Amino acid sequence: MLVRDKKHLVKGLVLSISFLVVLGIMFTPNFGDNMNALEASDRLFNSIAKGSTYFIPDLQKSNQGFMGKTFRVDIKLKTSELGQRTATVFKKAGATVTGEGAQFEVSGDLGKVLGAAISDSGAMFHNRDSELSAKYGLPGLEVMAAWWNGLKEVNKDLVRQKQFKEASFVDTVIKRGVEVGYNFFGIEAGSAVSRAGMLAFALIFYVLYTLWWGIGILFLFEGIGLEMKAGGKKEH
Repeated sequence: MLVRDKKHLVKGLVLSISFLVVLGIMFTPNFGDNMNALEASDRLFNSIAKGSTYFIPDLQKSNQGFMGKTFRVDIKLKTSELGQRTATVFKKAGATVTGEGAQFEVSGDLGKVLGAAISDSGAMFHNRDSELSAKYGLPGLEVMAAWWNGLKEVNKDLVRQKQFKEASFVDTVIKRGVEVGYNFFGIEAGSAVSRAGMLAFALIFYVLYTLWWGIGILFLFEGIGLEMKAGGKKEH
């Protein structure tokens, strides 16, 4: 290797090697609960995100406007097994299910059905999946998957029926209730204020660690004589 600037080459090697050493340490399961640094960081940011995404009270309040509102929709799912689970959650919510397998009809009080979905989403958000298991005889995550697939079909058919207000709220329940309950299940909620020190450290470290690698590569290139120069302007 042609060395043009030994001083910068040594600096580049030191920075690059130390960067890789730290990277190796970050992948070891020594950052709490047998996690590596990336997993611990992911848990930190998920915890903070969960602390700011609790929409259940607002959904319950808005749902009062749909109590007593009757609906009837056709459900078409991919498999009979999924259809059976989805029919189960609708029946438990007080809806009438006609048919079986992957395709069936659901009718009843929209407010009551959505109220059950919102309540189940709240239980999962608070990591109380045992309540859903006792209620439906299914794992909590499977219940939420059934709600997600079923309500997607409800939304689709309500749009077809031009019941746009009802369809819009069903979509809101899916996004702010069912999906939030499913995605944040098993995560302990936290706030940015309570984790301010760790959050600041993680962000500052990320910036410095990125610069660490960039400067190391820059010094290596300078050490072997590679450098960027502005291209000359050609006259025609």
